[in-house]
Amino acid sequence: MSQSRSADGRSGEDRAAAFLEAAGMHIIARNVRSPQGEIDIIAQDGAVLVFVEVKTWSTYSAENLQYSINKQKQYRIIETAKYFLDVNRAYDTMAIRFDLVFISPQSITHLESAFAEGLA
Repeated sequence: MSQSRSADGRSGEDRAAAFLEAAGMHIIARNVRSPQGEIDIIAQDGAVLVFVEVKTWSTYSAENLQYSINKQKQYRIIETAKYFLDVNRAYDTMAIRFDLVFISPQSITHLESAFAEGLA
């Protein structure tokens, strides 16, 4: 990944985290890695633990968001979420949700419940 793309991704994740916090969520962790993959943001939304994938794009519109995460990427996020829950037992009784946050220069789009384990 180029340094510019990496910086854009970090900036997008910073914007997404600020957006989610402004919406009342508590950020628990960022850039959580496991042998299976990475989750950009883990947040708590009331009684729900939210695993968030952030996509920062300058050339695509929000209409393309549904195509931004394929089944393989969903699988890696779900497996990383399971890893996180195994390591962090304090959260393993909470309901979970998988969200997408789309960052463009003009806007932030938050797609709640973008996918689920049974659909990946």
